[in-house]
Amino acid sequence: MAEAQAKPASPSGLERAAILLMSLGESEAAEVLKHMGAKDVQKVGAAMATLSNVSRERVNEVIDRFVEELDSQTSLGVGADDYVRRVLVNALGPDKATGLIDRILLGRNSKGLEALKWMETRAVADIVRNEHPQIVAIVLSYLDPDQAADVLAQLPERMKGDVLMRIARLDGIQPAALRELDEIMEKQFSGGGNLKSSSVGGIKVAATILNLMDSSQEQAILAKIGEIDQDLSQKIQDLMFVFDDLADVDDRSIQTLLREIATETLGLALKGADPRVKDKILRNMSKRAAEMLVEDMEARGPAKLSDVEAAQKEILAAARRLADAGTIVIGGKGEEFV
Repeated sequence: MAEAQAKPASPSGLERAAILLMSLGESEAAEVLKHMGAKDVQKVGAAMATLSNVSRERVNEVIDRFVEELDSQTSLGVGADDYVRRVLVNALGPDKATGLIDRILLGRNSKGLEALKWMETRAVADIVRNEHPQIVAIVLSYLDPDQAADVLAQLPERMKGDVLMRIARLDGIQPAALRELDEIMEKQFSGGGNLKSSSVGGIKVAATILNLMDSSQEQAILAKIGEIDQDLSQKIQDLMFVFDDLADVDDRSIQTLLREIATETLGLALKGADPRVKDKILRNMSKRAAEMLVEDMEARGPAKLSDVEAAQKEILAAARRLADAGTIVIGGKGEEFV
């Protein structure tokens, strides 16, 4: 008797996502992809591009499994946490989903310092503005860099340089001291905290926060720190990645970055940019795309400096995001910034 034909291996989560999106149709798939990050879109897109000769049986298997996942949730609120975890992992993959799961499932009951991550930056600034600068430094080090940058920008001018200098000088904090600070924050707005790490602060954290602030504030804060500790100010600058540093990024990384940036944003950012940066960007575009970009820049006319800086910040934020994901390598004055 002939042996039964081996059953094809079950598709991976990434392959199932690709098959499901391909079966949805272009417009529906596009709507789903809009809610995914660049890294995940690249992964799913690559998986979709490699699909070939997918049998109707396999498509039905993927769709049936998806329907089963939905049908298994017979009552709203029952097993909701597990459902959220499964949906996010299936949609985003385990790496990206982990942090988001923590913020969603742990964040709703967060207290103390952890709860600050869920507050509006203006509210956080109001809470800490009357605290000792050392406490403010620890709090900002505990926040996500973009949130910390927004909070720092809203603090009194006299505090900004002092706080960032203290962030740069932080070399971790004892768990007991962190718990005590958490209790202080809890009394400020009621909470309790679920602290996971005492490794906060440092020069790299200070540089990252400063990178996310307006250029005018960057220079003012660095100048203030330089008046007190010129060596520390220089160390922070050495770890910063500014728009002109794009000229030193390798071509492959530039090409990857350009896929993340809208043409309108790119054209605005290049107005008044260092010629080396402009040349680097144009050389890594197709001839036609480069010509269209130059034409668009010439037709646009003068632009506000604040708009140009905002566009440059957007590109730098995308570069740091890709670098953090390991997709590209960027450098700050010769040193790796990942």
